[in-house]
Amino acid sequence: MLYDKDIREPLFDYFLERYGKVRALEEKIIGKSRADMVFVLPDALCGVEIKSDADSYTRLESQVKDYDRFFDVNYVVVGSSHGMHISEHVPSYWGIITVEETEEGTDFYMLREPEQKTGVTWPAKLSFLWRPELAMLLEALGLPKYRERSKPFVIERITAATGVKVMEDALQKEYLRLLFERDYTAIEGIISAFKKEQSLKKAKGKVISRRTVRSHVRRKRRASRRI
Repeated sequence: MLYDKDIREPLFDYFLERYGKVRALEEKIIGKSRADMVFVLPDALCGVEIKSDADSYTRLESQVKDYDRFFDVNYVVVGSSHGMHISEHVPSYWGIITVEETEEGTDFYMLREPEQKTGVTWPAKLSFLWRPELAMLLEALGLPKYRERSKPFVIERITAATGVKVMEDALQKEYLRLLFERDYTAIEGIISAFKKEQSLKKAKGKVISRRTVRSHVRRKRRASRRI
């Protein structure tokens, strides 16, 4: 019997062979669920839910709703015992891959190809980006940088710009590029530098503000003396 842990590594190899260019991200919280695997594909963000022979469908209905909000395409990967009836439990646009253990190793079979759907929301997808990555995305799209604003604010501003298809296409391309090029080994330094820059700007703003207040007080004092 294959378990979840037995499927993950060979599944990455299967996706790599199938798509040519793939980036696997760490497990992600999506709403009230956790995506088993997340793949950055050449043209889409892909979610994968694994149901091994040891798993049940208990939470699958709610998981499907969460996956549909966050990913352009979705797959369910199932053990052979689920292969005959899994299509009854996921939408018709979900891809289905069956997996079984053979003498040669782990074998995957594409039972149904996935379709890209329109229910995915940009606020959900953009939540996967780190704050410095959002800054890079704003710059690439020619939008204001909003360097001193919060991550939710920046996501809202980017989402507001997706009404034009040309902008949405450019956003998707740049979004996937950032995820493909993400460097987990360097992110601590990137985030630290970003926060330091923010702190310096805030400190400078406070100094200017105090100078402005003092200047205002001096002007009032001089005016009162003249009276």
